[in-house]
Amino acid sequence: MVREGERVAIFNSIHRVMKAEKLLKGQGVVILLIPAPRDLHADCGLAIRYASADAVVVESSLREADLEPEEIHEKTAVGYSRLP
Repeated sequence: MVREGERVAIFNSIHRVMKAEKLLKGQGVVILLIPAPRDLHADCGLAIRYASADAVVVESSLREADLEPEEIHEKTAVGYSRLP
Protein backbone atom coordinates (compact mmCIF):
# COMPACT_ATOMS: atom_id res chain seq x y z
CA MET A 1 0.00 0.00 0.00
CA VAL A 2 1.25 3.45 -0.91
CA ARG A 3 0.30 6.30 1.40
CA GLU A 4 -0.36 9.87 0.36
CA GLY A 5 2.93 11.75 -0.03
CA GLU A 6 5.02 8.66 -0.72
CA ARG A 7 6.81 8.12 -4.01
CA VAL A 8 6.92 5.10 -6.29
CA ALA A 9 9.79 4.46 -8.70
CA ILE A 10 8.92 2.35 -11.73
CA PHE A 11 11.67 0.50 -13.62
CA ASN A 12 11.66 -1.12 -17.05
CA SER A 13 13.10 -4.47 -15.93
CA ILE A 14 13.13 -6.76 -12.93
CA HIS A 15 16.92 -6.74 -13.04
CA ARG A 16 17.11 -2.95 -12.63
CA VAL A 17 14.57 -2.78 -9.81
CA MET A 18 16.36 -5.55 -7.89
CA LYS A 19 19.72 -3.85 -8.41
CA ALA A 20 18.25 -0.53 -7.23
CA GLU A 21 16.79 -2.21 -4.13
CA LYS A 22 20.16 -3.75 -3.25
CA LEU A 23 21.96 -0.43 -3.75
CA LEU A 24 19.55 1.61 -1.64
CA LYS A 25 19.25 -0.91 1.18
CA GLY A 26 23.04 -1.20 1.21
CA GLN A 27 23.17 2.56 1.82
CA GLY A 28 20.71 2.25 4.69
CA VAL A 29 17.90 4.07 2.88
CA VAL A 30 14.42 3.05 3.99
CA ILE A 31 12.64 1.70 0.91
CA LEU A 32 10.25 -1.12 0.18
CA LEU A 33 10.02 -3.31 -2.90
CA ILE A 34 6.31 -3.54 -3.75
CA PRO A 35 4.07 -4.82 -6.52
CA ALA A 36 3.55 -1.92 -8.92
CA PRO A 37 0.22 -0.22 -8.17
CA ARG A 38 -2.49 -1.12 -10.67
CA ASP A 39 -2.93 2.53 -11.58
CA LEU A 40 0.64 2.63 -12.89
CA HIS A 41 2.09 0.78 -15.86
CA ALA A 42 5.20 -1.23 -14.98
CA ASP A 43 6.84 -3.68 -17.36
CA CYS A 44 8.43 -5.71 -14.58
CA GLY A 45 5.49 -5.62 -12.14
CA LEU A 46 7.58 -4.32 -9.23
CA ALA A 47 8.35 -0.85 -7.91
CA ILE A 48 10.26 0.82 -5.10
CA ARG A 49 8.28 2.81 -2.55
CA TYR A 50 9.96 5.52 -0.48
CA ALA A 51 9.11 8.62 1.55
CA SER A 52 9.12 11.97 -0.22
CA ALA A 53 11.46 13.17 2.52
CA ASP A 54 14.05 10.68 1.20
CA ALA A 55 13.59 11.68 -2.45
CA VAL A 56 16.89 13.56 -2.80
CA VAL A 57 18.92 10.68 -1.38
CA VAL A 58 17.07 7.96 -3.30
CA GLU A 59 16.97 9.71 -6.65
CA SER A 60 20.55 11.00 -6.55
CA SER A 61 21.86 7.55 -5.53
CA LEU A 62 20.00 5.93 -8.42
CA ARG A 63 21.22 8.58 -10.86
CA GLU A 64 24.86 8.17 -9.74
CA ALA A 65 24.58 4.38 -10.18
CA ASP A 66 23.02 4.80 -13.65
CA LEU A 67 19.82 3.17 -12.35
CA GLU A 68 17.37 5.98 -12.93
CA PRO A 69 13.77 4.75 -12.90
CA GLU A 70 11.63 4.89 -16.01
CA GLU A 71 9.02 6.91 -14.07
CA ILE A 72 8.53 8.37 -10.60
CA HIS A 73 5.07 9.02 -9.21
CA GLU A 74 3.88 10.63 -6.00
CA LYS A 75 0.68 9.48 -4.31
CA THR A 76 -1.86 12.26 -3.85
CA ALA A 77 -5.32 12.36 -2.37
CA VAL A 78 -6.82 11.71 -5.81
CA GLY A 79 -4.33 9.22 -7.26
CA TYR A 80 -0.81 9.31 -8.62
CA SER A 81 1.01 12.31 -10.03
CA ARG A 82 3.90 11.64 -12.40
CA LEU A 83 6.97 13.67 -11.53
CA PRO A 84 9.33 15.13 -14.13
